[in-house]
Amino acid sequence: MHVEHLLGDASLGLRLLWAEDALLRREISGVTVTDLEDPARFVRPGEVVLSGLVWWSPDGGPGKAERFVSALRDAGAAALLAGEETHGSVPDDLVEACVRHRVPVAGVPAHIMFRSITDTVYLRQWGGLSRHHALPENTRVRLSRLLAQEAGPAAVLDAAFAHLGGTAAYVFTPSGRTVAATAGAPAVSAREAVTLVADGSGVTASVATGGVSAYERWLLYLPDPDGAPPRMLHEAAAVLAHCQEAGARRPAAGSRAADELGALLTAPGGPEGTAVEGVLRRCGLPGAGRYQVIVADVTARQPGEGEALLAEGALSEVAGHLAGAPGEGGEGDPAVAAAVGRLPDGSSFAVLSGVPDGWADEVWPLVAGCAPGVVLHGGIGAPVAGPEALGGALAQACYALASARATAPDASRLTDAGSLTTLDALLTGVPSGVRAAFSRTVLGPLLDTGRPATAVLLSTLETFLACDGSWARTAQALHLHVNTVHYRVERIERLTGRDLSRLRDRLDLWAALLCR
Repeated sequence: MHVEHLLGDASLGLRLLWAEDALLRREISGVTVTDLEDPARFVRPGEVVLSGLVWWSPDGGPGKAERFVSALRDAGAAALLAGEETHGSVPDDLVEACVRHRVPVAGVPAHIMFRSITDTVYLRQWGGLSRHHALPENTRVRLSRLLAQEAGPAAVLDAAFAHLGGTAAYVFTPSGRTVAATAGAPAVSAREAVTLVADGSGVTASVATGGVSAYERWLLYLPDPDGAPPRMLHEAAAVLAHCQEAGARRPAAGSRAADELGALLTAPGGPEGTAVEGVLRRCGLPGAGRYQVIVADVTARQPGEGEALLAEGALSEVAGHLAGAPGEGGEGDPAVAAAVGRLPDGSSFAVLSGVPDGWADEVWPLVAGCAPGVVLHGGIGAPVAGPEALGGALAQACYALASARATAPDASRLTDAGSLTTLDALLTGVPSGVRAAFSRTVLGPLLDTGRPATAVLLSTLETFLACDGSWARTAQALHLHVNTVHYRVERIERLTGRDLSRLRDRLDLWAALLCR
């Protein structure tokens, strides 16, 4: 279906405001409905963009129109269909921006529902595949209507395979989470799903979806290699891709509330408990109970995917695994609830409610191992009993994340703040610049290891502290006379201004050595 075909549909009454003939012949790949001021993240090449223009206002209109249309151009949108209901007509600012950026634009009359347009596109798109005899025509029409109704993956999967009479089919994520399964298909554990997809015993088709992270992409899996013709499998995967994209584009009030929660928990002076409780409820979390906070960031070895999107996707996948698990009280206890968002500094975090003990040992390796080209670091704060303690739990999680990055910069790692039980473990969470400054300040001239005499003193200090301040054991370890050890320690004390007979000074020097 081309843009000109859509504009020529008399039942829709679309009013062309600007286009060039060559642009009208562009093929339409799908439809995106958005009222975001910056829609770039959710628009795929070749899509028609439907917007009610809620984001536009006369105040600053030209600038807003410029940002919106330039985002459409950069994303490769086929055309903009602008609703006339909100402002009575399509603003001139918007039309002028479309001319500048060569994006075809048409007005959508107020009485035309956007769903009528999406129905038209998808019915035409899937109807054109009938010559391939992949899905029956009635199934294709049913799937088109489900997409227009924004149905979930379970309904779409069932509809796609219903005519095969009980064929088992699944939608997995790379970490083995079951997104959907056909009716009657036996349950599959996450570890088993990862193995099934990896060993190739069945048939797997990748659901090619834009706008989602590598952790959340879908895989269509059939245990029986002969359960469906290959062309049908790929067509079903294409329908599921539209389903997932629609879900990713859908306005997420919970995500906005989670971002608000992150801003509240990091506010100077700490958050008020009552304010936090209200935002927790808007996030879908209970206003009281046992919570745990986790933060994450990633380093992508291959460019091309936003690191913030990856980290948020990883935490969403963790939350997805936990959502179906019994709560901390075991079977019969309410399931885990989670809110995933971004902190003001751009890092990703999640607040979990009711998680059972030991969940991280089971879930984190599955998620971290499913994206080989990504290094995923995470930090967990200690469980807290109420909303008023969430700010402290977040601070703990951020510190644990810094420790994970410092101790394993090139490998995925999750660090629990409760595991930082030694001085050297605790110091791994201190920023590297602070550690270096502390080491330089405390050790001073001893760090000038280019001078042999200084290097000897530094080595003596390390051995002396490792031997718990024992002169005899230090002399034995260094193969020196005890008097020589006394002499060197006196020089160390003069150079650092510390008294090695005092425990506090010994601790300062030991911490400075660890901070190197």
